[in-house]
Amino acid sequence: MQSAMAISFSQTSLTKPNYVFGSTGSVFSTPKSLRFCGLRREAFSLSPSNQLAFRSDRKRIPSRRFEVSAAVSSAAVNGNGAPPKSFDYDLIIIGAGVGGHGAALHAVEKGLKTAIIEGDVVGGTCVNRGCVPSKALLAVSGRMRELQNEHHMKAFGLQVSAAGYDRQGVADHANNLATKIRNNLTNSMKALGVDILTGFGSVLGPQKVKYGKVGLPDNIITAKNIIIATGSVPFVPKGIEVDGKTVITSDHALKLESVPDWIAIVGSGYIGLEFSDVYTALGSEVTFIEALDQLMPGFDPEISKLAQRVLINPRKIDYHTGVFASKITPAKDGKPVMIELIDAKTKEPKDTLEVDAALIATGRAPFTNGLGLENVNVVTQRGFIPVDERMRVIDGNGTLVPNLYCIGDANGKLMLAHAASAQGVSVVEQVSGRDHVLNHLSIPAACFTHPEISMVGLTEPQAKEKGEKEGFKVSVVKTSFKANTKALAENEGEGIAKMIYRPDNGEILGVHIFGLHAADLIHEASNAIALGTRIQDIKLAVHAHPTLSEVIDELFKAAKVESHATTSTGDVKIKQNTNEDDLKRGRRRRDDEKQPSVSKDLKIRSTKPSFLEIIYGEVLSLLSRIFV
Repeated sequence: MQSAMAISFSQTSLTKPNYVFGSTGSVFSTPKSLRFCGLRREAFSLSPSNQLAFRSDRKRIPSRRFEVSAAVSSAAVNGNGAPPKSFDYDLIIIGAGVGGHGAALHAVEKGLKTAIIEGDVVGGTCVNRGCVPSKALLAVSGRMRELQNEHHMKAFGLQVSAAGYDRQGVADHANNLATKIRNNLTNSMKALGVDILTGFGSVLGPQKVKYGKVGLPDNIITAKNIIIATGSVPFVPKGIEVDGKTVITSDHALKLESVPDWIAIVGSGYIGLEFSDVYTALGSEVTFIEALDQLMPGFDPEISKLAQRVLINPRKIDYHTGVFASKITPAKDGKPVMIELIDAKTKEPKDTLEVDAALIATGRAPFTNGLGLENVNVVTQRGFIPVDERMRVIDGNGTLVPNLYCIGDANGKLMLAHAASAQGVSVVEQVSGRDHVLNHLSIPAACFTHPEISMVGLTEPQAKEKGEKEGFKVSVVKTSFKANTKALAENEGEGIAKMIYRPDNGEILGVHIFGLHAADLIHEASNAIALGTRIQDIKLAVHAHPTLSEVIDELFKAAKVESHATTSTGDVKIKQNTNEDDLKRGRRRRDDEKQPSVSKDLKIRSTKPSFLEIIYGEVLSLLSRIFV
C-alpha cells in the first residue's frame, strides 16, 4: 500500500541497498493501465444486477500456457505430487487486495477462467487499512489546515470563523469510503465472472491450492497458474508492546478512535509523514523518532530538506534523530506511554519520553506464513517470497517453480498498491502467452501530505552513482511552483520540481516534485520513463495554460540535451540539429528544392485533409458553438 510503504532506512542501508530498514533498525526487503490504488474503472460502475447479461454472454478465449525456458523446480518431482492433467481454473489468485483484483480483472479480459481466494475482506490492506481510508483522513486534514490558515484565507479576501471538527464524523468518512470501495471491488469481480472463494488459501503442490475456513473441511482446487498476492501487515519491532489504544499501528490509527494531545511517531517515512499531517491538523503535537541522522531518509535529499522546512518546522512537531525506540510501554494505571530511546550507533541509553500515545510507523512485513510454500520447496527471505523479474517464484535451489507467481508486498520488490496491480497485469500477460517485464523504475510513488511529495526513478545521489559506474554525465534541472500561474492563483506557490537526466541522450533518470497536487503531476514523467520517451521528444509537447502541468513542461524545456542526441518517433530516428548555420543552410536548400524538412526515410503525409477529417472538424466546430 502506498501510505504504508516501508521506506525508512537505517545506517545499514547504505551498505545493503537491497534491504529497507525500519526506524527501530529492523530489516525488510526493499523495494493495462495504472489506476488509482490500482482500481479499475469498473470498480466504480459495475454491479451484479446490470452485468448479468455480460457475464452469461462472455466468450472465453482459450488460454495459452507461457513456456518458461528455465530449470524446472525439483518440487514437481520430489514427493510433492505431480501436476494435475485437467484444471478447475486457468488462474487462481490467493489474496484479493489491489494486486489480486488487478490481476483478476485483466485475466478475465484475456478470457481466462479465474478464481480469487480471500480469507479476510476484499480490498486487502490498501482499501481497508491503508491507501483508501488514509486519503479520507488526509482530505479532512487538508481542509482543516486551509481553514485554520488565517493569512491564506485573507489573501483570497475570505473571512472564516474558527474551524472545528467532529472526530466520529471524520472517522465515519474514512470507514464509509473503505466500505464503498470494497463493495465496488467485490461487485466488479462478480459481474465480470471472477469466482470469489472465501477462506485462507495455501499452495498444496504444483498447480494445486487448498482453501477453507477454520473448523471446516478444506477445499482443493487446481489451476494452470497460481498467483500469490497476500500482501503485508504492519511491522512491529521487538521491545514495543502494541495495545491498540495508546500504542498503535497504522491499522488502528485509521479508525481515529482518539486524537491524543501528544503523540510520538516512530519512523518518518511515508506512513509517519502522512499521519503527522493528519494529527497536527486535528490539534495534536507530534514527536518523530527516526533512526537515521535526518528525517525523511527515503526521499531525494533536496526534496527532504524543503519538505522539512514546510511540513515539519512550522508545525507543532519536534523530532529525535539517530535514535532507536528500544522499548515502548502502553499507558496504564494513570501512567503515560513510556518510550526508551537508545543511540542508533552506540546503543547507549539516550532519553526517555512520556507521551499520550505512540504510532509505530516502521514499515510493513510480508504476510507469507502458512502459505504452504514448503510444499513447493520455496524458502522465504526475511519473510519475502523470492521472485525473478517476471514475478516467477524461485525455490530453495534457485530454480523456478513452474506456474507459480508472487506479486505485491509479499515479494518485496516495491511495496506499493499500484505496483502490485501492475505486477499482476504483467503476470497475466505472461500466462496468456505474451512475455512482459515490468520496469519498476517507471512506477511512481507519492506521499499525500499538504503539499504533496511525489517521485519516480532515481534520486540525484543514486543517479550520480550510476553515472560514475557506467561512465555517463548526469544533469539536474529544477523549476519552482512560484513561477506557475495556476499555483499562484491558488496561493500555493511553495514547492519545486526537479528532473535528473542524461544530457548525452536525453534519458530521464528521475523526477521529484514537492508542491500542490504533486501526486497527480508525476505521471507524465513516469509514463515517459516507462515508454522510453526522451526529453527531446517530450519537450515539444503542448500543455494547457494556465495549469499545474506547466511545472513539468518547464522541466522538459529547461533541460539541455547535447546536439548529437537522437529522438525517436515510432521506429524512425531523426537527428537533432541545433547548429544555427546548418539550419539556415537547410532553409535555403528547402526554398530551392521545395522539399519538406524531414528525413528522406520518412513518408510525408499529405497536408490536404481527408473527407473524414473535414467531417470531424465540422462536428467539433458545431459542438464548440453549442457548449461554449
